[in-house]
Order: sequence, then C-alpha cells, then structure tokens
Amino acid sequence: MCGIVAYIGKKEAYPIIIKGLKRLEYRGYDSAGVALLNKGEINLYKRQGKVSNLEEFAQSQDLDGFAGIGHTRWATHGPPNDINAHPHMSTSGHIALIHNGIIENYNSLREELKSRGYVFKSQTDTEVLVHLIDDIQKQEQVDLVEAVRLALLSVIGAYAIVVLSTENPNQLIAARKSSPLVVGIGKDNDFFLASDATPIIEYTNQVVYLEDEEIAIVDLNEGLKIINIGHNLEKTPYVQALELQLEALEKGGYEHFMLKEIHEQPRSIRDCFRGRLNATEGWVSLGGVKDYEQKMIQAQRIVMIACGTSWHACLVGEYLMEDLARINVEVEYASEFRYRNPIIGENDVVIAVSQSGETADTLAALELAKSKGATILGICNVVGSSISRITDAGSYTHAGPEIGVASTKAFTAQVTVLTLLALSLAHKKGTISETKFRTMLSELEAIPEKVKRVLERNDDIEAIAAIYKDATNALYLGRGSSFPVALEGALKLKEISYIHAEGYPAAEMKHGPIALIDEEMPVFVIATKGTSYEKVVSNIQEVKARKGKIIAIVTEGDEDVKAMADHVIEIPDTDEHLVPLLATVPLQLLSYHIAVMRGCNVDQPRNLAKSVTVE
Repeated sequence: MCGIVAYIGKKEAYPIIIKGLKRLEYRGYDSAGVALLNKGEINLYKRQGKVSNLEEFAQSQDLDGFAGIGHTRWATHGPPNDINAHPHMSTSGHIALIHNGIIENYNSLREELKSRGYVFKSQTDTEVLVHLIDDIQKQEQVDLVEAVRLALLSVIGAYAIVVLSTENPNQLIAARKSSPLVVGIGKDNDFFLASDATPIIEYTNQVVYLEDEEIAIVDLNEGLKIINIGHNLEKTPYVQALELQLEALEKGGYEHFMLKEIHEQPRSIRDCFRGRLNATEGWVSLGGVKDYEQKMIQAQRIVMIACGTSWHACLVGEYLMEDLARINVEVEYASEFRYRNPIIGENDVVIAVSQSGETADTLAALELAKSKGATILGICNVVGSSISRITDAGSYTHAGPEIGVASTKAFTAQVTVLTLLALSLAHKKGTISETKFRTMLSELEAIPEKVKRVLERNDDIEAIAAIYKDATNALYLGRGSSFPVALEGALKLKEISYIHAEGYPAAEMKHGPIALIDEEMPVFVIATKGTSYEKVVSNIQEVKARKGKIIAIVTEGDEDVKAMADHVIEIPDTDEHLVPLLATVPLQLLSYHIAVMRGCNVDQPRNLAKSVTVE
C-alpha cells in the first residue's frame, strides 16, 4: 500500500527520490519522508500529509548525499503524523529503514525489545523491525546483511523494505515478502529501488523483480547480489527490459490523471484486443492462456477472484462466460475466499483479476487455490507483477499505467480481456454460432470508436453532474451484465466525491431500496436496448411514481425512456453483451465532474490507495 523508493550512486539522491515519491503517491499519501546519507551521517526529514509537504519542509535542509531512501505512507499502525512517518531510525542513528506491508507479530517483538531497553518513538510496526535488526547485529556480532536476514526470519507478515546504514555508505539492502519491490540497474553503475517501475523508467529500463523471501544487496563496488532469506543461498539476478514509456506517467495536458485515463479508453481497449482478434478472418487468440483453454472448457467450474473494481469486471465476465460459453462460473471476493475454507480442487480453474497484480488478498487467495491443486490464471495490467509470476499462465490487459486511484481504464480493459476469453471458449466449445461469433468480433472491434462518441458527450454529462453535485445519496440500477456497471458506477461516486451510493439489480429495488426514494434521490439507470429492456422501463416507472430523479443511460434514438427520465445520456447501439464497455464511461465522467465540483481530490481520494498490498 505504501510507496518506497531508494537510490545509491554518483548522482544526488534527493531529487531522484522526491520525484519518485511523487510518482508513487497513488500508493498512499498520509505522510512522506526521506533519509539521506552524507559524510557518515543520516539526515532524516519527514512530514504528515502529501509529498509536497515534505518537499516544502526540506527546501531549507541539508539535502546532500549520494545514497538515500524515501517513503510515502498509507497508514496502518498509528495515525498519520510526523512521528509515525517513515523512514524509521535505530536508536544509534546508524540505520534507517522504510517498509511497505504489515508485521503481524510486531507487538510481541516490541515487548521483547522494550525489555532489552529499546525506546519506541512511534506506534508503527516498522520501528520494531529497525530496532530488531540493530539488536541482532549487536547480540550476534554479524554484518548488517546477516542481521537483516536473521531479523526477517523472526518476522510474520508482509514486507518490502530498504535499509540504509552508515556502516557501509556504498550499500543498500532490500528485501520482500508479499509486497512488491523492483531493482533498477543504472547505466552509471548506480541503483534504484522502488515499489514499482514508475520512479525508475526515467533513468534505466534494466530491472530485476525480487521474488518472495529474497534479499537484494546493491553495492557500488560489488554490484547486485540476491540471496534467499531462509537458505542464505545466492542466485543469479534475472534482468528484464521495461516496456513502460515515460510519457505515460504524465498528465498530458489533462487537469487530472483520472480524466486522462477516462479519455485513454478508446486506445487502451484497442491495445487490449490488438493482435488478439480478427473479425474479417473470424478468430480470437489469447496467447497467454491458449494452452489452458481446454482445461477451462472441461473444468468443473471457473472461480474468479478479485477486489473492488476488478471484482465488478469479474461479474461482467461471469455473465459473458455463462451465457456464451455455458461454463459454470463463480465470482468471489478474494478477501472472503481465503477465509471461508472454500471447496476447491484440481478440476477447478481459478482466475485472478487485478490491475496492479500485487493485491495482497488476491495473491493470498491464489496461494490457497494453488495449494489445493487448482489451475491458477491471472489477468493483470503490470508486467512482472506478483500475480503474473505466481500463476500458471495469464493475459496482460495492456492498458498502460493507471495513476488515478479510482480505477477507470483498467475496468474496461479487464472486461475486454474477459470478453475475448468468453468468445474464444464459446467458439471452441461450439456454444455460439459462427454468425453470432463473427458479429460479436466486429462489434468488439468497433467499441473504441463508440467510446470516443460517448466521450464527445462530456459537456452534457458535466451539466447533469452540476445538478446532482450536492446529493447526499444516490442509487444505481441495472440488469444482467449492466448490474455490475451499476455497482461500478456507485463505487466511483463513493470513492471520489464521498457521496453515499449503492448499486442494485433493478428488480431488487422493490426489496428494500425503494424506501429511500424521494424527490431528492437521483437514480442512475442503465436502460439500454436488450432482453431486459421492458423490465427496466417498468423499474423506471416505479421510481417516477415515488418522485425519484431518473438519469438514464440509453441506446441512441430511444424515445420511450427519454419521455420518462429527467435526463438521458445516449450511448451507441451495440450487442448487449458489450454494453458494459460503453455504459460505464458516462458514469465515470459523472463521478469525475461531481467530485471536481465538490472540491474533492480526484486523483487521491481520502483514505484510499491504489495498490492494496496489505490484507
């Protein structure tokens, strides 16, 4: 959840670290800090709030140093304040440490260290680790690398850490377990470490992704060394080339990353299916999972696991796979799946869906499924992520970096991949006619241009947003594969505008939520043409009978709903299976404009972080 970045080399460390923290701020923005090694001393600066607060404070400080570590925090243990901010220092001042994750047994370790005379300044679990390393080094008379290794053997939980020490100014020590960490190898014999590649790409495209329970030692004299925490065995680093482009990390003239990413969807959807379908020749090919398609067709069931927006994408995938491929699909919250002792076996296929590929609950659920003998597949956006490495196979969405905390283009990219998978399985299984198959491929190829047409309605959508920006509650309704769109629309409004909103199957409105409807309640309805159209029209009439305000997403040219609704947003006609790819876009724009009008921080909503790497 937190973001960590570090540098050691011939350049000044601070400018690299502070720029890296800004790029990682989507991972947490409760506080930020930096520790710089200069002339045998560690200078520590940290501040509550965003990275800009740290930057302003640090302007008057000594920022020299060719080695340093930085951190942006999403608070777990202890409230956001200057003291709980990372980095944390040993009592002697010789060791500084940053940490992403949770040390579950921190309390027992803390009590043991207190009995040995250690004094704790913060309420964090991280400070325990830096004191533990210091204590082991003193007690066991070992070097710092060995002290870190032995300390981590005593730790229960998840971590990605980087350690800076006056003992060896030419060295940084890093380690990971269940939290991501990447090492960048610079052209000038320098090194970069970060939670993901975004702070690194400006300086090098040569990276090593640490695996679980590995320690990386970067040394200006000896280079990069990787050892296993448990066995202390050295392994040869596997160097990969990053494909990330620097311009993808900039706003590109948009006021917010979220708005940019909403408008990137025509490209991201096209990139998602580029080379994977050909409507003219009539084929679909998802190379990453091609060898497992028969396994999926013959599986007792497919279980999809995800969290948040990705869970909503899975719900769309469930409708598509069951309807088109006639395969039994279940969708599970990853956080619930692993704790309810699920019945799963070797005849099941488990598909994990995650934008970052690092979601802690999803990774833990995958580990459980793997231990039961299930085939595990992944759909994620970040190349080299933990999910892509743990799974048997998978597909990347190719959506490009998503910096805005509220996910937008990741959702439509995930739905696109799941649509391709459903079509491929249906075609191979023979549950879809050749005519229908080719028609849907043509419709899918046309989606990017149709999304562009939806985006052209931005001004109309903004005008609707202005009417409802002061609402205190909102209801979202949909049927079939549009029900997950209603859930996603409600989530977006909650996340960035802080308006309470709920998504429901339209037919379920009568079973409770209808009690909330009055003349102040905006009700957003996905009412496009399809098999449930007449039923949704009836639900709209039920809302209007209670004086609710209807904002309807309708198929272009629909005059019937227009006559009943207070506002309509038209989307191009398409196959009803593909409606989620279009209907979600105006709901994203509505949430965005409402949040901006309410003065909310769109890209960094309160209490949230992008990559949830703690359970």
